[in-house]
Amino acid sequence: MREGRINLLILGSGAREQALARACAKSPMTGNLFVAPGNPGCAAVAQIVPLRVTEHAKVIAFCRREAIDLVVVGPEAPLVSGLADDLIDAGILCFGPTRTAARLEGSKGYAKDFCREFGIPTGDYRRFRNPDDAKTYIRDRGAPIVIKADGLAAGKGVVVAKTLEEAEAAVDAMLSALQGPSAEIVVEEFLEGEEVSFFALCDGVSALAFASAQDHKRAGEGDTGPNTGGMGAYSPPTIMTLDLSERVMQEIVAPTLRGMNKRGSPFRGVLFAGLMVNDHGPKVIEFNVRFGDPEAEVILPRLEDDLVPFLIACATGTLGGDPPKFCSNVALAVVMAARGYPGEPMRGSRIRGIEDVEAAPGVVVLQGGTREVDGAIFADGGRVLTIAAVGSDVANARERAYAAIDRIKWPEGFFRRDIGSRALPDRRGGAPRGPAVRD
Repeated sequence: MREGRINLLILGSGAREQALARACAKSPMTGNLFVAPGNPGCAAVAQIVPLRVTEHAKVIAFCRREAIDLVVVGPEAPLVSGLADDLIDAGILCFGPTRTAARLEGSKGYAKDFCREFGIPTGDYRRFRNPDDAKTYIRDRGAPIVIKADGLAAGKGVVVAKTLEEAEAAVDAMLSALQGPSAEIVVEEFLEGEEVSFFALCDGVSALAFASAQDHKRAGEGDTGPNTGGMGAYSPPTIMTLDLSERVMQEIVAPTLRGMNKRGSPFRGVLFAGLMVNDHGPKVIEFNVRFGDPEAEVILPRLEDDLVPFLIACATGTLGGDPPKFCSNVALAVVMAARGYPGEPMRGSRIRGIEDVEAAPGVVVLQGGTREVDGAIFADGGRVLTIAAVGSDVANARERAYAAIDRIKWPEGFFRRDIGSRALPDRRGGAPRGPAVRD
């Protein structure tokens, strides 16, 4: 790597990648900053490049042409497909795990077997390819129970079945959708407690605790409706004490690094452990191998240290020293999604008011499924906007976020009005009521 400023390429197109670009743009180490394929919001801090993350050879050619020193991979799919391997083979530094290490997210069955082998606390489970065998197991275990598709599903391949009928229907639907003789599902124990998203920076041998957040996966208020990629989040969660963080590092992160090394797949990048925490301690629900979305949108605004040196240290195997410092303020983000999401979203509706919202202090609008035409922003995906606000506490951050949302004019969108309510003292919520969107 050259001395002085470095050229960075961030891969991805969502709100997470815009949050990463904003964080990297602040670094005095950053020279030229690119995002590919990016979104209209990224253009404020970086150069947008029309590259497909699936076209590895074109990504490598761009890196060579622009003298890219470090590639930061945002989404999981290119990591599972081996983009980090191809970059490394081409002599290009990459923040993100190799294909074999990315199996922790790419295969839920692999991850569960890994936890069992290396003594990492997780719920009981079985893997199935035959629907009748799965249904027999479910009837023996009873409901509620969790059914997961064994593969990438953008946060939507999970059904928490409250009844046996619902569970059996999920088995049929998932195995039918997956198809093929290798199609597999994981049926696992329903864990009760509070969910926490925990992030650790890893260099293959060492790890540093990064930050934590709580997200809201269900599409509807009161945690109802289907699972999504995430409808909002806040950080830090009150449940994540220093003692609990140290326990997660010792009982989950450290044995994960040891296990991956034993399997010949050292893990470099950010390890995202989705946890269930109760009186018995933390258990792994799932592993992810990248920054979360929408968790990144609430973690990165709180980061006081320079992000770029930590990314480089993970990629070069030189991580050490103290964990990154975060401010004591709370960040909260609310996702605005297009009608139809998490199914087929409505596309093409115009969004107004983003510039007006971004003029408010402590508030930022991060774009995801958007496109720009002649200076106007249009919906072009499922999770379209993420409105993030920083405040003195959860209530203050929520008030700012929802006040900002109410100034966005997009009647074809929807969002939840109860993000962060579980962290309020009365747990009843406190976001202003009224229509989900305004003309």
